[in-house]
Amino acid sequence: MLQDDSSHEHKLLRVLRLLERISSSAEPVTIAQVAMRLDIPKASAARLVEMLVANRYISRLPESRGLVPGPQTVQLALTTLGNSSFRRLCRSMLRGLVNKLGETCNLSALDGNCVLYLDRVETSEPLRMHLDLGSRHPLHCTAGGKLFLARMPLAERTALLDRMTLEKRTPHSITSRSELNEELRRLAEKGIGTDREEFIQGMVGLAVPIATGDERSAIALVCHAALARSSLEQLMEKLPLMTETAKQFTAIFAEHGNA
Repeated sequence: MLQDDSSHEHKLLRVLRLLERISSSAEPVTIAQVAMRLDIPKASAARLVEMLVANRYISRLPESRGLVPGPQTVQLALTTLGNSSFRRLCRSMLRGLVNKLGETCNLSALDGNCVLYLDRVETSEPLRMHLDLGSRHPLHCTAGGKLFLARMPLAERTALLDRMTLEKRTPHSITSRSELNEELRRLAEKGIGTDREEFIQGMVGLAVPIATGDERSAIALVCHAALARSSLEQLMEKLPLMTETAKQFTAIFAEHGNA
């Protein structure tokens, strides 16, 4: 009986480690990579993947064999954060920053080929944009997304962009691959991400990185402002405050990551 229990626990841990492997990767993961990381036969990895895909914990990208976290995994993460002291602490820090900046701030994560909104505190100003927590948005036209792309190794970024469509969300969206690469080069030098009405017309954004100890688990602190209230240049004047808060978030992530 003890042997059966041990085997059952081993299988459960294998599933959890598989989800960890896929969730922590900045790029879609193949079944072969999963099998190698878990040190199990490829056939066994394939069976686990099929079970998790069927239950929406893993998703397959269209026209690709790559695997990314599915909606159930994202919801589980959001639910876990929503019931923890960690989430309350993050929310408190975001609220403090919003009070100082007077603009909406959020935490965003790299999720496959998209940006995932983890947490958000809205400004009290009348002009603001509502974006649901857990929603996923394009990388190429959002401040957080461009930050993630700018920080990627060139080979990894190239492979990711090869799979993406640079959709024109507004008249200001960058849809030329060469122009986007030049923009990312400039942003990499500055260590920030920007959005000049590229995602939503009338809204600008500024993003700074939060170090988590795992560069493949990218998280950004982002501030959005209505153009009628603040230009991107005016938002840039608040960069020191954002950078300081990002350092505080880094300390929190390190503390909870080592807990």
